[in-house]
Amino acid sequence: MAEEGERLQKVLARAGLGSRRACEELIAAGRVAVDGERAELGRRVDVSSARVEVDGVPLSVRADLVHYLLNKPAGVVTTAHDPQGRPTVVSLVPAEPRVFAVGRLDADTEGLLVMTNDGDLAQRLSHPSFGVEKEYVAEVEGVPGPGALRALRQGVALDDGPTAPARVGVLGPGVLRIVVHEGRNRQVRRMCEAVGHPVRRLVRTRIGPVTDPALRPGRFRPLTPAELQALSAAAVPGRRRPGAPARSRTGGAERPRR
Repeated sequence: MAEEGERLQKVLARAGLGSRRACEELIAAGRVAVDGERAELGRRVDVSSARVEVDGVPLSVRADLVHYLLNKPAGVVTTAHDPQGRPTVVSLVPAEPRVFAVGRLDADTEGLLVMTNDGDLAQRLSHPSFGVEKEYVAEVEGVPGPGALRALRQGVALDDGPTAPARVGVLGPGVLRIVVHEGRNRQVRRMCEAVGHPVRRLVRTRIGPVTDPALRPGRFRPLTPAELQALSAAAVPGRRRPGAPARSRTGGAERPRR
């Protein structure tokens, strides 16, 4: 048992898992592991180095970690610096501590981005092997017919190989909801163009289980503990990934507002 560090139930409570009493019950039930070993009541942990898991899901416990949800406007680039002088996503969140975007949205694409200094979570959310879903609302040219919709759902041949099947719903004439999990560069735009319906406007409305239609373009907020836990659970290999938002702050968005 570690003699230094913070008591584990205090760390769990600070991470949003409930009261210290509730966290003690989690530990007693054998649902908490530290560095791969089942934790016991009274355990102390060094949050700067310990790997804490609850029900097999990694928990972000370092005191210096921040996790923001940003609604990126069109025209803002997903980099720290831009040689062309365009606004960047890092200019829309606090300068300290320094954070980076998890994944990318091209300059013309709007919508949700996770901004964090949590490298472990960022790697799991970004790596295609974890298959974390991203949902988009796409306004396209023309009205896709049954053939185009079937092609999107079955997989589209692109220059870097065929895409995995996507979930596609029709929200209105020329407006689609598209859910993918691969994260290729400009994937949704290229898929729609390949079936003859180039994108006019594209908005990411969900990352894994997290969505927030009330978050205005250019604004950000901290992820809630429940959202952070749900994101972490979505990025664990072998876990079933829900097809609809779970434990999100509000209901899902439909058609993007002008």
